[in-house]
Amino acid sequence: MKYTFLLACLLSSGLLSAQYVSGVMQPVGQMAKYDSLRFTDKEASYGATVTRADLEKHLTIIASDKMGGRELGTKGNEMAGEYIASQFARMGLSKAAGLEDYYQPVQFDYTSWNDISLSVNGVDYKHMKDFLSLPLENESRERLQVDEILFLGYGISTEGYNDYRKDVEDKVILIYRGTPRDSDGKEYLGDASAWTIEKKLQLAKEEGAKAVLIIDDQLQQRTSDNRRALMRPQMTLGGNGAKEVTTANAMYISTNILEDMLGKKYKKFIKVRDKITAKGKPKSVKLPVDMIMTQSIARSEVVGNNIIGLVEGSDPKLKEEVIIVSAHYDHIGRRGDDINNGADDNGSGTSTVLELAEAFAQAKRVGDGPKRTVIFMLVTGEEKGLLGSFYYSENPIYAVANTVANINIDMVGRVDSRYEDNPHYVYVIGSDRLSTQLHTINEQKNAEYVNLTLDYKYNDEKDPNRFYFRSDHYNFARLGIPSIFFFNGTHPDYHRPSDTVEKINFEKMEAIGRHIFHLAWELGTRDARIVVDGKS
Repeated sequence: MKYTFLLACLLSSGLLSAQYVSGVMQPVGQMAKYDSLRFTDKEASYGATVTRADLEKHLTIIASDKMGGRELGTKGNEMAGEYIASQFARMGLSKAAGLEDYYQPVQFDYTSWNDISLSVNGVDYKHMKDFLSLPLENESRERLQVDEILFLGYGISTEGYNDYRKDVEDKVILIYRGTPRDSDGKEYLGDASAWTIEKKLQLAKEEGAKAVLIIDDQLQQRTSDNRRALMRPQMTLGGNGAKEVTTANAMYISTNILEDMLGKKYKKFIKVRDKITAKGKPKSVKLPVDMIMTQSIARSEVVGNNIIGLVEGSDPKLKEEVIIVSAHYDHIGRRGDDINNGADDNGSGTSTVLELAEAFAQAKRVGDGPKRTVIFMLVTGEEKGLLGSFYYSENPIYAVANTVANINIDMVGRVDSRYEDNPHYVYVIGSDRLSTQLHTINEQKNAEYVNLTLDYKYNDEKDPNRFYFRSDHYNFARLGIPSIFFFNGTHPDYHRPSDTVEKINFEKMEAIGRHIFHLAWELGTRDARIVVDGKS
């Protein structure tokens, strides 16, 4: 086999580390027809039970209108979970320790504004037009009234530069995003990325500020681009997974609104701001205003479920070690009268996990199961921020130290524009980041059986899409568990009602599912667990 890039030569010569490989591995030659292998190869006989017909059967149910787009907190999401659990029961999968009916309950909090308002000098401003505040980033406050705000430059405190030279206890402060720059755009303090809004708001809270107004000259554009998401209730983990708010309450305001709010004092504000720009030294100024702000938050609880079934390992010594095969089954639900069925995202991954579970269950039934325990986990809340997998990673049923690897499947049913003429491919992400052995085994099993084109484009450390951080495998990888993510790339139907079953390439799904079976089989049956030799 060969790489289409120079990368392979550099790796083999030792000139490059195997970490963060990118490029394409093209299949070499023609493999024997896979279906014929099942008569001579026991492993292939199990892999051959992953079929396009069964994938289509599962996906047609999971991505049907009846499921309503499977959004967390809806009846459709609950129905999808019930279907998955019923399939696990039909296959005879074992339940995880301490669970009933394959469900790991996960508590979520829905958060939205009950009352959000800003009034300055008798003028009422409109949320999401004149200002923006995010309920998840604030604590509930019925009413705050002040007669002045304190312009504090950039809200930074570091060696050689300190905006907090004045006491801000119980005050409302006004700051800019980023760090101070001169007239040519050069940063006085170096890398502005170090001073995120979150870091500034954490500092403001530590210093005792009541609230922070953040000047954002791109506010209206940001709000317009994200209006639909901003209008919906936000979801976070509740119960033991809930996070304490560690930042000061905040509102983003545009420069136009700021000028209107300050009136004649706006020139004084500009003068102080320009002094900071000219010399790179902190300045502050008190600005009299009659301001009333309300940030009253409404919260409600929702319980979702991760669905977990397993095939217990056959080796008395190795069965305590586990392989986790995962996909998320939730999607984004309805938008008005439109149903986002999520056939590719991620009905395709969900259906593939069900077929993989059946293949392993079949091997177990005939007395030929894996040595290690293989867990099949369909998680919820991925679309809300990888919440279901995060909950499991923080509340693992099986010890992290005994978790050998995670195989994650998210969107494997479509063909992107890059591979219109070659649908026999898959993007592989993360395979070499924590274990070069995982990467090598994946390529070896591919060459031995299915012979897909393996594309590492999105595994590049500099991938602007940052897909490595955007699916459920990351919550395992961040704990040091070797993780590999299979993906088909994006398409125009992503997160749209047009992501339907009719557009799925089931032949491609079958090939990818069979390949993943052989990878999981190798990880579950080999004598030695794979070595962790990298850092995520």
